[in-house]
Amino acid sequence: MTMRLATYSAGGAPCVGVVLEDGAVLDGAAALRASGGDPAPLGDMIAAIEAWDRVGPVLVKAAASPPVGAVVAKERVRLLAPIPRPRKNVFCVGRNYLDHVAEGDRAAGRETTVPEHAQFFTKPANVVIGPGEWIPNHARVTKALDYEVELVVVIGKGGADIPRERAFEHVFGYTIGNDITGRDLQRRHGQWFKGKGLDRSCPMGPWIVPRGDLPEPPDLRISLTVNGEQRQDSRTSRMIFDIPAILAVLSAGLTLEPGDVIMTGTPEGVGYAMTPPRLLQPGDRIAAAIEGIGVLENEVR
Repeated sequence: MTMRLATYSAGGAPCVGVVLEDGAVLDGAAALRASGGDPAPLGDMIAAIEAWDRVGPVLVKAAASPPVGAVVAKERVRLLAPIPRPRKNVFCVGRNYLDHVAEGDRAAGRETTVPEHAQFFTKPANVVIGPGEWIPNHARVTKALDYEVELVVVIGKGGADIPRERAFEHVFGYTIGNDITGRDLQRRHGQWFKGKGLDRSCPMGPWIVPRGDLPEPPDLRISLTVNGEQRQDSRTSRMIFDIPAILAVLSAGLTLEPGDVIMTGTPEGVGYAMTPPRLLQPGDRIAAAIEGIGVLENEVR
């Protein structure tokens, strides 16, 4: 069984658990108590990641054979973003799929050039929302709201100056992100932070799949639909800068910590580059999917 590690609410404070095959959730703290362990590390996802060597094997065993009273019924569960409030801004890589670079250059009327270096920006930590939560259309500030499905890397082992060949040792797992963007703000301000930093502009989830449950390096189908219409469809292996390159460059002189999240770029098919542009409107339902992880759904209001 693929481990699906989630942050959820069952009417009270957020909890960490494992989403089971039928949609019910194994309460992580209850599973640790049943094994005689200290449930404190399951108080939040970052603490769980930091203590994974100790709590991970307990959760794997309990997910296969749940202790009595440790399962929360699907009907009572509301999934939240796996890391509802990252410690730092969300790290992001721009222009990391060649066909996306090309479509953006076509829309801008310029010749396509492949980036020589990874292009980094960030989204504020407080803009993260979870699956099923709504995205505001921000009509007062942008007329060009767009979507971007992305594979998100979750850091497990911290460190700086991470060498390429050791990069995956620092990856805890993967989730799905949607880099909601005000394209006109992006262009107007000459940099990306304002257009990509709007409130509730970083849907993430629905859970984290640990690194060992996916291929390495990950070669996964990555896709997105709007109201059921296919817009994006590619593979994560088509990144210009792969995960080892991203981690090596980002961590050069900059310490990454457990629970840091890195969005790795989006493939072609974004709305502003279509002819004519197909930008997000109130009522649009977005489904961002990555093979082996799941589907992240949100609605624009």
